[in-house]
Parts: sequence; C-alpha cells; structure tokens
Amino acid sequence: MRALNVHKFQDYHKHAVEDVTPSPMKPGHVRIALKAAGVNFPDILIAEGKYQAQPPFPFIPGGEAAGVISEVAEDVKHLKVGDRVAYLGQVGAFATEVLAPVAVVGPIGDMPFDIAAGLVLVYGTSYYALKQRANLQPGETLVVLGAAGGVGLAAVELGKAMGARVIACASTDEKLAVCKEHGADEGINYSNDMDLKKAIKELGGADVLYDPVGDKFAEPCVRAMNWGGRYMVIGFAAGDIPRIPLNLCLLKSIDIRGVFWGAWTQRDPKAHMGNIAEIMQMLQKGQIKPRISNHYPLEKFADAFDELTSRKAMGKVILTMGE
Repeated sequence: MRALNVHKFQDYHKHAVEDVTPSPMKPGHVRIALKAAGVNFPDILIAEGKYQAQPPFPFIPGGEAAGVISEVAEDVKHLKVGDRVAYLGQVGAFATEVLAPVAVVGPIGDMPFDIAAGLVLVYGTSYYALKQRANLQPGETLVVLGAAGGVGLAAVELGKAMGARVIACASTDEKLAVCKEHGADEGINYSNDMDLKKAIKELGGADVLYDPVGDKFAEPCVRAMNWGGRYMVIGFAAGDIPRIPLNLCLLKSIDIRGVFWGAWTQRDPKAHMGNIAEIMQMLQKGQIKPRISNHYPLEKFADAFDELTSRKAMGKVILTMGE
C-alpha cells in the first residue's frame, strides 16, 4: 500500500508518500480500499507535532475517508466485501487502504466517495458547536469567521437550516459569494485591516460567534457580541491563540465555550449518532450541500495542505487514491 508515513514531527513539506506494509487482519476489523480522504487542519497539526494528540511513530495521518471494503474479519457479520463505506478515526486515512475497527466504519450507499470522505467531521463539528454548545435559536444572529472554509461553510449552512440569521466573514469577495450561495444572509470582507467590530455591530451584533480562525480576529468579534452572546472556540487557523480580556465577558454576560467535537463523540456517542442522523436528514432535504474546494492525488498531499494553511480553501479539500 501507499501512504503518507510520518517518522518524526517536522514541516509537512518534508514528509513523503511511501510504500508501507499493510497491517494484518484483526478481529472486529475490516480492510477498506480507500478512494478519497478529507483534509482537515488537525491532520496537518498532527503531522507536525502541534496537536494535543501525538500518535507513536511511524503513523499515517488523516481522520476521515471513504472507499470499498476489500476484506472482513471472520467475526464481522454486518459488513461485507464490496460495501461502500466511510471511515472516521484519528489517523490512517491518507493511504490507499486502512484497517479499521467496525465501530468507526459506516455505510454510505450511493453517496460519492469525495462527499462521504469530507462530510462527517466538518458538519459534525459545526452541528455540535451550534446545537449542543451554543444552543443556537431561530431568529438569533450567527456570525461565522473563516466562513468559506470546511467547518465555516458547514456552520453557515447549518445555522441557516436551524433558523438563524447568518453573517459570513471571509477574506475575499469571491469567498463571500460562495457563502451566500450556501445560505449566508450578509457578508463581511475582513481583509485589509478593516474594523471588524464596527462591521459586525452595524449588522446588529452577534448572538453566537463561530470562530475557527482566532489570532487578531477574536477580540474585535467578542467586542461586537450582544448581551448573553456565546462565543464558540473552534480553532486557530490564523496562527496565534488569542488572549481575550475577560472583562468583556463580564460587561455583556458573554460565554466563551470550547468546542472539542472529537472528545465529545467518545463521551456521548448516542448524542453524536443522533446529530449525524439529523445531518443526513438535512442532506436529503437539500438544506446542506457539501462543497468540494479541490481534489489532489495522494502524492500531492503537500499542495492540499498548502490550500488549507494559505486559507484559500472554499469548502472541503480532498485527497484521492487511484481511480
């Protein structure tokens, strides 16, 4: 098999795709011939040793993928060779195949492999953030930073489906146009050091702020929040972890709430599966329409990572394996 194999933590441009010996079959597992894998910021951080989880070496990054089952352990009865499935784990997806425990494998029917490979993490994260953590209510105003990226665009669509007024914030007019195609009511271009606080307040302020960007953008957003607002900490794609003056929370009774979707899925798997079922219903109704930003072959993983780190992605970035 071919895989992006990490032997030590370093700049991702120094990693390489190489031949790797497949893992032997284990009870309770299936082998999946992967067709596509979704690329996410945590994958890049894990490969560089900057994530809170650090797998033992060597390891294959990548947390979500889709493909066709090629082998099934003898004790697995509900899955069979030829089934089209999605894989959701912490590592292992950036490869031509993965040996996966059945607990993290699910059928995808006739869903395209690239959509299936990039659906669960971004929509799962965003729905957990808006539903369980923010308690977003119909009629409230949701402001989304990094709104054209994977999780950002998912938050735009889900917020609209939940009945919120959605303000998308992005760095180019092209990105904002994509956000409006996916349901955003208003758009703010925060390039060129514009006054983000003023721009949000002129549109009525934020009841819920969804922030996967961090850095210098965070504090102006907190200052633009309405009374009782909820600030969702998703990630820090822009670089530095912001330091928020806590007096801002006191003055407006603002909550700052962390969103660690991966840990929550382990702590409350029943609620997680309920969320996924609701997301699938929204998909069937056309309330959400996953957008692929670009496809890259596995060997060009660094180009795919570059698209995320340069914040050029508009939707989900996908790695493809073989045909």
